[in-house]
Amino acid sequence: MFEDGKISYVEMPGQDLPATKDFYAKAFGWTFTDYGPTYSSFGEAGLDGGFQADPEAGLTKTLVVLFAHDLEAMEAKVIASGGVITVPIFSFPGGRRFHFRDPSGNELAVFTESQ
Repeated sequence: MFEDGKISYVEMPGQDLPATKDFYAKAFGWTFTDYGPTYSSFGEAGLDGGFQADPEAGLTKTLVVLFAHDLEAMEAKVIASGGVITVPIFSFPGGRRFHFRDPSGNELAVFTESQ
């Protein structure tokens, strides 16, 4: 069960998705579920996550994704606490999320599941 403000997912760049998947499967036994030609989620890794190969997504570093039951309320808390929204709320298969930058310049995301 997901909890507000807890890490629930990690996304990493995966420019060469087939080679990246092959490496993590062979080296660590991870499993994969593809969501189109440029995104694959991974399992059996201790924490859920995925590899983003779409250059249009602009993912150049690992992205930590937190959870929120009420996405708009969490967005307001992030702003009130000094965070800067870098990507406004958007929908994706399975939910909605936004990205923010903390005072140290780290970019994170917050998501909620589809109802």
